Order: sequence, then structure tokens, then C-alpha cells
Amino acid sequence: MLVTWAKLNPFVAFLIVSILAGLLLGIPMGKVVASVQKGLGDTLGQLAIIICLGAMLGKLIAVSGAAQKITETMVNAVGEKRIQWAMVVTGFIVGIPLFYGIGFVLLVPFIFSIVYKYKLPAVYIGLPMLAALSVTHGFLPPHPSPTALVVMFHANMGLTLIYGLIIAIPAIVLAGPVFAQTLKNIPSEPLKTFVAGELPSDKLPGSFKSLFTALLPVILLMLTALLPFVIHVKGPLLQIVSFVGDPAIVMIISLLVATFTLGITQQINMKQLSDIYGDALKDIALILLIIGGSGAFKQVLTDSGVTNQIANTLQTYTLSPLILGWVIAAIIRICIGSATIAGLTAAGIVSALVLQGHVNPELMVLSIGAGSLAFSHVNDSGFWMFKEYFNLTVKDTFRSWSVMESLVSFIGLGGVLLLNLIVK
Repeated sequence: MLVTWAKLNPFVAFLIVSILAGLLLGIPMGKVVASVQKGLGDTLGQLAIIICLGAMLGKLIAVSGAAQKITETMVNAVGEKRIQWAMVVTGFIVGIPLFYGIGFVLLVPFIFSIVYKYKLPAVYIGLPMLAALSVTHGFLPPHPSPTALVVMFHANMGLTLIYGLIIAIPAIVLAGPVFAQTLKNIPSEPLKTFVAGELPSDKLPGSFKSLFTALLPVILLMLTALLPFVIHVKGPLLQIVSFVGDPAIVMIISLLVATFTLGITQQINMKQLSDIYGDALKDIALILLIIGGSGAFKQVLTDSGVTNQIANTLQTYTLSPLILGWVIAAIIRICIGSATIAGLTAAGIVSALVLQGHVNPELMVLSIGAGSLAFSHVNDSGFWMFKEYFNLTVKDTFRSWSVMESLVSFIGLGGVLLLNLIVK
């Protein structure tokens, strides 16, 4: 209500609710602030490195022209008839290191360039790419919400990424290119203001360099997660694999590699790189604070003992905990619009169920991530960004954007429940 009705900043709203909840749930006045500080510090202590380095990497991928090169490579590889699939793959690859809002603003102009060049329906071409962006935002680390949920549930980052990729592919295909077949006749005249000012071809990094650098965090996380299942790892080698597979180390390695491959070798000097990285941190400062606020809320619920009461109450329902997590996240998403806040708030409510061992933590991350994407409508900034950039009516935005987000959410839940039958 504070976010939606009072239009209060989400970080401030989290702090107010956390303090009031602590007082009303019986935590002594002298300990409420300490509880809030502990929750905020513990959450940001584990996440700040990953999210900040991820923002820097994403910004460099965009500024260096790597995102543009990936788009061109995909379109050239599949030809004009399959441009839609090229946009999907581009959105997925670029969306992994880029935060959703940044990815949207940076990639939509490339969509419009292709729409004008080949005279294609804008929504038909653009929505699949945005479906890929949305799925990576909700399901895959190192994005803020799934990364925060991994930490809150003590889940394995690599396994979460692998399960997330398994679910992401069908979700993107069905909610993207397949669903977009029904949208060819939606009238849309994208504003020419948003057509990209492209870098000249001779200034772009190579295709392999761009793809490898953008995907390096995924490659490292997957390799270190799968290696113990492929070969018998023990002793010092196990310690090395665990060290390299730590998400913070993965992001440090990826950023150092990108600094060389997309920075120094592209004639971007260290002063310019420093400015790029500084701008990236400005872009995600509020996201970090909101995540910290959600950690404070979770800690207050934990210290008051109410999380155990909620968990015990939820256990009396016959619904699967995975479905409950999805429903709670979906309700909050529909009420307040923000997928990140919906996921983090739902996590605080169901965390006791996960920590008590009643459900697979990696799958709960994905279930809540799927729920947090349900039915984007007028209280979601993404709804208005899509409407205004594509110059659509509210009705057409509902039947394209809102339906796509809901399809992603339901398909994601279905994928989680199927995986739960296999990985038990």
C-alpha cells in the first residue's frame, strides 16, 4: 500500500514496515533497529559484490558495441525469414548480464532499426526479444531478484542457473515467437526517436569476443556446478572448484576478462572504463537499497518468530510449497507491479518453509521468480515502457505485453513442478 497508494520509495517503505512489524510482533524497542540493521547488512554483504560487478559488466557490453555485434551476428546467421529467432537469442544472451530496465532501453532501438529496415510488424518482432529479457530477469542469476533468493534460501547458485536455463527455454519459445504469431496485426508505429545510433562496423568487437564475454559468467557457473558430477573431485581440486565457482569470484573474473576483451583491446582507456563502471553503479544503487530493505523485513519476521508461525500455517494447506510461493509472489506482483519487490517479499514470507527443508531451495527460487512475473499491468513501469516505446493503445498493450508476461509466469511454474518430480 505504501508503494502503490502513497507512492513511497520502496526502500523507505521496507524500512517503515520492518520497524512497525517488529514493534507490533513483540520485538523490544531496543532491538528492532538492530534487527533491521542485521537483515540489511547480511543481505547486502552477500549480494553487493555480485550485483555491482554484474552491472559493470552489462554496461560495458552495451557501451563497447558488443550488444550491437551480437544482434548483427544473429540476424546474419539466420537470415531475414528467421529474424524473430535471432532477436530471441540476442535478447537471451545480452539479457543474462544486463538488468531488465537497462536491457530494454538498450535493445529496443535495435528492434526498431530492424523493423524499419525490413518493414516488419514491430510487436511481432520485438515481443519475443523482450520475453527473453523478462525470463532472464526473473529466473537467472546474476540478476538481483533470483540472486537474492538464492542467498536467502541457501540455494546453490550454479544449480539454480542450470534449472533456470532448462525452464527458460520453453518459456521464451512459447511466450515469445509462438505467441507473437497472434500479434502480427497489432498496429504499431514505433517512435523514430528511439532508433539506435549504431557504432560503425569497424569499431565493433568481434562476434566470438562479444558472445564469449557476455556468456562467461554463465559458462563459469555451469562448469563449476557440473564438474563434481562429471569427475570425482576431492581435496585441493575441490577447494579450487568451489573457490572459482563462488558467484563473487565468477563475476570478478568475468569483469576482468571483459575489461581486456571489450575495453582495452577496443581502445577504451582505463579512465573511460572507470567512468563506465561508475555510471553502472549509479544505475543500480536503488535496486541494491530495495534488496537490502527486503532483507531487513525478512530479519524482523525471523527474529519475531512469525516466520515459523507462517511456515506452520502454510504446512496445513494441501498445496505444494512451490505453488504457494508462486501464488504469494504473483499476488504481490499484481498488487504493486514490481517483480523484484514481489519476489523478495514473497521470499521473506516462505523462507522458513525452505530453510526447514520442506522444499528444494533451487526450485523455490524459480517458482517465486515465475510468480513475480505474473500479469504485468498499469502499475508496472515495464508495461508503460513497452506501450510508449512501441506507441500502442492500452488495450493492445494488455493483449500483447500483459499476456506474454503471464504466459512466462505459468509456463515457469509448470516447468518448476515438472523438475520437482525429476530432481526429488
